[in-house]
Amino acid sequence: MASRPMLLGHAESLLRLFLPPCCPLCDARLADDEARSHCFCALCRSGMRFLASPCCPRCSLPYPAPGGSDHLCETCQRQEPPFVWAAAVGHYEGALRQAVQDFKFGGRLDLDRPLGVLLLERTGDRIRAFAPDLVIAVPLHVTRLRERSYNQSLLLARALAKPLRLPAPARLLVRVRVTGNQQGLTGAQRRRNLRRAFCATGEVAKRRVLLVDDVMTTGATVAECSSALIRAGAAEVAVVTLARTSRQARIF
Repeated sequence: MASRPMLLGHAESLLRLFLPPCCPLCDARLADDEARSHCFCALCRSGMRFLASPCCPRCSLPYPAPGGSDHLCETCQRQEPPFVWAAAVGHYEGALRQAVQDFKFGGRLDLDRPLGVLLLERTGDRIRAFAPDLVIAVPLHVTRLRERSYNQSLLLARALAKPLRLPAPARLLVRVRVTGNQQGLTGAQRRRNLRRAFCATGEVAKRRVLLVDDVMTTGATVAECSSALIRAGAAEVAVVTLARTSRQARIF
């Protein structure tokens, strides 16, 4: 009699025969190696500009000039951020921007797994070196959550936490007040807009927290979340995001 794993293997083979895996972004049929990774096709990946040197090693701000070595940006030198580092998959443009937009605003909840795979692939070394105790998503206020019906950052955090075998609790960090739209605001305006907008529970005390969000623009949101976690006693906070904007300066 066939074992359960063998039966599951046969079932998976049949599914792949009649329902071949497709790229979640363009629907092109995936090659075997792409299908095994549950990620994107080669063409879509070629449309993603992954983050590379030179950039700020603290906040991942990409520098416009090619070549050169990584170095702290002016803002990180002037004001040390509350997180130990922030890493991102790539620039907020092209196919990565499309994937983030579809995931965040288009109801494409099925993108959580491939985007989680991509996030782990590009930032996994730094995550493992940091050795987090738990993964926490940047939260939405309850009113915004009701409007959207899901928090894409929480879905991403859970997809990332699963292969890392880490907990990804949803209520250890909460947004306690509604904030205005951040678009078009300067870094200073964003900081004022978000001040004391988040609160963390004492369950994060003495724990190393990996904070997850979809896009990092000025860094005001992840900085305020990190500060809330530190106030609640977190040992250290590191940040990972799918995308990083290329705007020079104005990190927070």
